[in-house]
Amino acid sequence: MRVIRYTDEMINEFSMNGFWTEETFYDFWKRNAEKWPDQEALVDSHYRITWKEAVELVDAIAGQWIDMGFEKDTRIIIQSPNSVYGFLARIASERAGLIALTVYPYLRHKELEFMAEKTQAQAVVFPSLYRKFNYLEMFREIQQKQPSIRHFFLLDEEVPAGAGENCVSLVKLAQEGLKKSYSGTLFKERRFNPKEDVGLLTSTTGTTGLPKLVEWPIASRLCTSKARIDLWDLTHEDITVAVAPHAGGAAGTLTYFAAPLAGAKVVLMEEFSAESALELIEKEKATAIGVVPTHLVRMLEADETKYDLSSLRFIRSAGGYLSPQVAEEVEERFKAVITSDLGTQDVGSVSGCRVDDPVELRRRTVGRPLPGNQVVLKDENGNPVPEGEPGILWFRGPHAPAGYYRDPEMTATVFQENGWTTTGDIVKFDRGCMWILGRQKDMIIRGGQNIYPAEIEGLLNEHPKVANVAIVGMPDKEFGERACAYVVCKQGETLTFEEMVAFLLEKKIAKYKLPERLEIMDQLPTVGDSGKVNKKALKKDIEEKLTKEGK
Repeated sequence: MRVIRYTDEMINEFSMNGFWTEETFYDFWKRNAEKWPDQEALVDSHYRITWKEAVELVDAIAGQWIDMGFEKDTRIIIQSPNSVYGFLARIASERAGLIALTVYPYLRHKELEFMAEKTQAQAVVFPSLYRKFNYLEMFREIQQKQPSIRHFFLLDEEVPAGAGENCVSLVKLAQEGLKKSYSGTLFKERRFNPKEDVGLLTSTTGTTGLPKLVEWPIASRLCTSKARIDLWDLTHEDITVAVAPHAGGAAGTLTYFAAPLAGAKVVLMEEFSAESALELIEKEKATAIGVVPTHLVRMLEADETKYDLSSLRFIRSAGGYLSPQVAEEVEERFKAVITSDLGTQDVGSVSGCRVDDPVELRRRTVGRPLPGNQVVLKDENGNPVPEGEPGILWFRGPHAPAGYYRDPEMTATVFQENGWTTTGDIVKFDRGCMWILGRQKDMIIRGGQNIYPAEIEGLLNEHPKVANVAIVGMPDKEFGERACAYVVCKQGETLTFEEMVAFLLEKKIAKYKLPERLEIMDQLPTVGDSGKVNKKALKKDIEEKLTKEGK
């Protein structure tokens, strides 16, 4: 299945410049099995397998799927918690030439029914029961409306009684496949063209409505993974842990995409709690973890001195804004550096910091453009801004997806014909790094003056009483908009409006940027398990409050 956006000219450009290669992700798993056959590759609470065992299981699963009659480019939905077999299913899909859509465990009927209809998926991989939710029952209901789904592969060793037809244990399927012998020719015929074919699908985490599906050539994801490995100095001696779901970028970029390329071990944490995360780091001697900011906030509430965290080298936090104050406390207490970067599922990866960058750059910027990326800052009319001035970020390069799945019209609303696209962030360049001032859509215009929420959030997060903060615009008859601060206080602390204003004035900011209302919350709303603050929910909340107050 040919990708919809990348032209032959673009493919040749990125190939000639060395950014895109003929490699697939499976090639690195195979290399690891040959180079470090007895080194542990994947670990969860049930299984510990080596690279050699992992490749054997991947080939077994892929071979079984081919034997079952799945044609090349068949779509398969993988809804897996952090688990070894869920992880294996992803790479086995590539090996079998199936296009995998890996989704978060928290998605339910509405989203999954849409995805099944959009992709015409023939198979689904999932646990029969997880966090007391019956996934088998859900998918049976979805199947009634989307009959393209014909096969259920459970991440269980046993299929529950009454599960119905075409429902098998992926674990048993793999074990049965190990008894067979599959030729290299069989898999060669199913191999994706890493530059031209749709190799995998991802989904966006929208705050309202249905998610969008994004198609990727493998070459693009490999290109980004190699860039991340360089930024993180990742090697086969590293031990990575997916604390966040491997289906998302926060942990998936580190563990699924980057770690196997470096030969690094992957540990998958099925159920998060602050204590269990710290315990797992100590037990596995983790050197890197993938989290969303919420995980770090929770982990700071625990007593980390009870655990030996000396192995931890860096923390990959993504999926939401991490305040400099929280980052500073994490680095001080956990003795590991935090990296930051910029990228989205819709437009791809833009930039990143190195693990050895100075503290201020790692905490306050999203680093430098990734190799091959061209970046330009523009004003609202599309004109380049003067050097040193903030502008809307536009970029073009080899780290972007092919667009929205089988939807060239929607893709054209995001990518120009020559490949340029925007993240919608307002940024400035300083010391070679990009400083995010806010998102274009989140920018507050107060009486014709622009207020960048991220700028105020960064300052207010330095307040000793503040644990987290989000700045949103609230409607105002006189000025159009004013800024409202939603604040989560540290345990046992309170913050008054007067204290907030006095603190910000000490930072010598212009008075028009000051939040003109303060709302205290126990926690900020997030978009599912992604960790991203749901600012639409906050805007709706303040609008409802103002309506009740007659303002």
